[in-house]
Amino acid sequence: MKRREFLGTLAATAATTSTGALASEVQSPLGKAEHCVMIWLGGGMAQIDTFDPKRVGDAKAKKAGSYYPSIDTAVSGVQVCEHLSRTAQLMDRVTAVRTVNHNVVDEHAAATNRMHTGRPTSGTVLYPSLGSIIASQRGPLDDAAPAYVLIGYPNQTRGPGFLGQKAGFVYLTDLNTGPAGLARAPGIDTVRQDRRLAFLSPVRAAGQQRFGGDDLFQQYDQAIGESLRLSGPDFMSVFDLEQEKISLRESYGSEFGHRCLLTRRLFQRGVRFVEVSHNMNFLNGTGWDTHNDGQLNQHLLIQELDQALSTMITDLEEHGMLDKTLIVINTEFGRPAQFDSGGGRGHYSKCFSAVLAGGGLRHCGAYGVSDELAMKVLENPVSVPDLFATILATLGINPTINLYDGDRPVPITDGGQPIARLLG
Repeated sequence: MKRREFLGTLAATAATTSTGALASEVQSPLGKAEHCVMIWLGGGMAQIDTFDPKRVGDAKAKKAGSYYPSIDTAVSGVQVCEHLSRTAQLMDRVTAVRTVNHNVVDEHAAATNRMHTGRPTSGTVLYPSLGSIIASQRGPLDDAAPAYVLIGYPNQTRGPGFLGQKAGFVYLTDLNTGPAGLARAPGIDTVRQDRRLAFLSPVRAAGQQRFGGDDLFQQYDQAIGESLRLSGPDFMSVFDLEQEKISLRESYGSEFGHRCLLTRRLFQRGVRFVEVSHNMNFLNGTGWDTHNDGQLNQHLLIQELDQALSTMITDLEEHGMLDKTLIVINTEFGRPAQFDSGGGRGHYSKCFSAVLAGGGLRHCGAYGVSDELAMKVLENPVSVPDLFATILATLGINPTINLYDGDRPVPITDGGQPIARLLG
């Protein structure tokens, strides 16, 4: 090929690629949501017992099927489990994505990583979590608040990965004490705190002089500065739920519900992303990992989720925040329709449900169709990267851009495409 022909071909290829990218953006417009809460159902929510019910089975007779009868919802043709009765009335603000799937081994740690980072576990790259990606791209709405708060136990899967500590989280496990390491110890008043800061200041300055070019030191020093800023009474007051009406606190229900109430308050203070863990007290004996006897009292978990979720939707709506807030219910995998020898269910990742609510999406009650046992995708499969791309696009983040691990570009999702039906 002659040089002129080569350059002409190269230009034509570049133009085609550019046009294709432009067309993709037109087909999947970016949303305008400002906040995102991810409710994490650790253990593996059984799609067939919650948001994708089928014919009722029989655990004792080992007849595959749903554990509970289903009920109609506010969306014609869409049914959910009978224990989601409050959410059923609000399904016009909700979409159960019934065809999520991945090929990661059906083991909790690997699947939890998959559903937090959108990628398989890697021995060479430490990928950032969804919360850290959103925190890095959007930042807090108010500089007086952190971008990312975790209400649950911290681990690497939920962390910033190669994005560094600037995209990390502030976490808490106890609503009464607030974030770990931020609450002042009893007896530490403002005067005493100021005196401590005066002692710390020259130490930090000396560190800057000695290690100013060290990236790890900079991250550590930034974390100290962030902690000091957030430990003041202005931000810490957000954790005082007594400021809310007692009727609303009772409407949210349990401690898990109060985590959801705190989430709304965090958003009002300027936090961008919150992850809320449920269930940490194993209400049914096993949490969402419903092997054996955990299946018997699974309804207690579902009812607790139903009460908190439905109240959060209406509470956000009353505050004019529902269209600005994307609610995500996520879990590491689903459960098979068959019952195991103990009457519970195993692990299953080939077809399960995630749930989206609010966020200004064009909700349709349910998206995707599974087979008669909710174990095989029949229509509209949604990969984990597709789910992540949908969430990012809803938050106004272009799902086709790259993040950077040092100088190495890393696609923000693993080739995911947003669900165009929801973004409209």
